[in-house]
Formats: sequence, C-alpha cells, structure tokens
Amino acid sequence: MARTTHDREADVYAPGGRTPGMTQADPSPQRFRDLMLDAEPGFEQVMVCVFDIQRHETRTYRTLLDQPDSTVEELAAELERDRSNVNRSLSTLREKGLAERGRRLLDGGGHVYQYTATPLPEATELMHDTLDEWTAYVHARIDEFGDEA
Repeated sequence: MARTTHDREADVYAPGGRTPGMTQADPSPQRFRDLMLDAEPGFEQVMVCVFDIQRHETRTYRTLLDQPDSTVEELAAELERDRSNVNRSLSTLREKGLAERGRRLLDGGGHVYQYTATPLPEATELMHDTLDEWTAYVHARIDEFGDEA
C-alpha cells in the first residue's frame, strides 16, 4: 500500500522516527479546546497548550528571557518559589527546547549552572514546528480510520 504524505509526516512524531531536536507534539486536547475558544489567546496560553507545560513554567521562561545566565538561586528569588520547584521547571523547559544550561567556573573552585531561555524567535518557530508535528500526527490518525471501517 502506498504511503500518504500524512504517513511520512507522522514518522516524525512516531517514537524512534522523530527528528532529533524536535519536541514531542503533545498538546492537551482540553487545553487545545480552551485555546480555540479564547478570542485572543496570549503567548503564555499558547505555550501552555502547545508544549503541555504549566503556567509557572511559562513564567520561568519569561524571567529567563529578561535575565539570561541566571542561576537556580537567582531565579528562585525572582520568582518567589523554592529552588526545587524552579529546578523542575528548568528541567521541563530544557526538555521542551525552551532553555539551555551552561556552566560557569567559580573563582574559588567548583562551578554553578546558569540558564538561558531560547530566544523568542526560535521559541515561536519551535511552537510552529511542534504544532505542525501534532497536526501531522492527527492527520495520520484520521487516515487510519478509513482502514478500521
């Protein structure tokens, strides 16, 4: 049987067939519905839906945009959250491709991790790519319904 364009696009989403560096397209169906019902969704609402992250993670992202090379301690103070919660947010943002971690050597020895947000133009492109992956996956699922009938 010939493969459709949707089949080939779905390979990007399929486990093992994903393009390196791409986030998993996993918008929550309820969040997606909520987003569609909002007349003018904001940046944070779109991020929450497309990346399936929490609002506090979008706040962490925005803070990193304003304060690049921040440490967990600095972010925790700025966000008024404890360090363990900020660490979890940063891990999620890194998994989604929205933040990077670098290491700075300390004068007295040792190092500290610093975090920087993915620049906004790259983040918006990533949103487009993630939504495109999800759409391709849904199209492939729809195509499969013909086989099940």
